[in-house]
Amino acid sequence: MSGDLVFYGFALLTVLSGFFVVASRNVVHAAFSLLFTLFGVAGLYAQLGADFLAVTQTVVYIGGILVLVIFAVMMTRIPRGDAPRRGLDRAVPAAILALLVFALIYMVIVGTRWPERAAGAPEATVAEIGTGLMTTFVFPFEYASLVLLAAMVGAAILIRERAPADDAADADDAAGEGEVRS
Repeated sequence: MSGDLVFYGFALLTVLSGFFVVASRNVVHAAFSLLFTLFGVAGLYAQLGADFLAVTQTVVYIGGILVLVIFAVMMTRIPRGDAPRRGLDRAVPAAILALLVFALIYMVIVGTRWPERAAGAPEATVAEIGTGLMTTFVFPFEYASLVLLAAMVGAAILIRERAPADDAADADDAAGEGEVRS
């Protein structure tokens, strides 16, 4: 019974904070609501016995990607008060689409024959995943790390501020003031 209560607590945390992510007009508030959504999902993974996914969710998504999102939001210059008003022309189709997707997901959940949960604690999956990553799947694992490294380097190059051409010419003129030009 207490396991069900924990499940419903994490599910409620995930759904409510996910709603605030979507409904918030402030991007910073939405990013912090996303923190609680991802934490709720990690709790659900942990309760389901997917310990590797729970730790990965916490370390990678909460500890890495969410911090990156918050950093990007804080570094972006967002004009205050210039946000366009959202009208019913966007909200109604979005609500209809969301209800249709919810109905489809509900029908799949209700129509699926779920196996009974085995009694006792589920087995740990970390050792099996670690052995697979370092033996059978070592090449794809290393290849994925190189692709991620290339993406990070590319993002750093794209984000780096470039000086406009006029500023660069002014800097060259200021540096060469002592020189005589012919």
